[in-house]
Amino acid sequence: MPRRVLTPERELEGREGAGSSLDLTPLAEIVAEHYASSGDLIPVLQRAQRHFGYLPDEVVTEIARLTRLPASRAYGVITFYAQFSTVPSGRHKICVCQGTACHVRGGHGVLRAVESELGIKAGTTSDDLEHTLVTAACLGACSLAPVMTVDSQYFGKLTGAKAAAALERIGGDGGELDDD
Repeated sequence: MPRRVLTPERELEGREGAGSSLDLTPLAEIVAEHYASSGDLIPVLQRAQRHFGYLPDEVVTEIARLTRLPASRAYGVITFYAQFSTVPSGRHKICVCQGTACHVRGGHGVLRAVESELGIKAGTTSDDLEHTLVTAACLGACSLAPVMTVDSQYFGKLTGAKAAAALERIGGDGGELDDD
């Protein structure tokens, strides 16, 4: 099969607005407010992800069109930085540190307890889109090892039981957790 050369003209071919169920109109405002040059791509992607919850193909394609950058450039940034996601995440994001300090102090056991409590494996999202479980090489709180975050709130000096108890306190309304 001959290889199709990706050019700026062909990159968006057949994808603009085709079958998109997303309202992409907010992207024009995001780009207008935050984009002046190619160096501003990261803030645009951050704001788009904040708005949509993730960066689906339609959003990336529209950002490329509005910024006049190749979509491949946007995808290069998205795949390089761990903060970006091209798939939907759960309403609650749980991150269990697996760095050296956490590993030595039982981080693997904490991860297994969290996986058991949520019924999902690290790197996946629950079918109901309530929880996404990820791991990190370091969360930067080594003195509190083992550590996990739930919706960006830190929980430290964990055991499997303490991690499970913290997860049980996730409210149905997405409210804040109290770190006792």
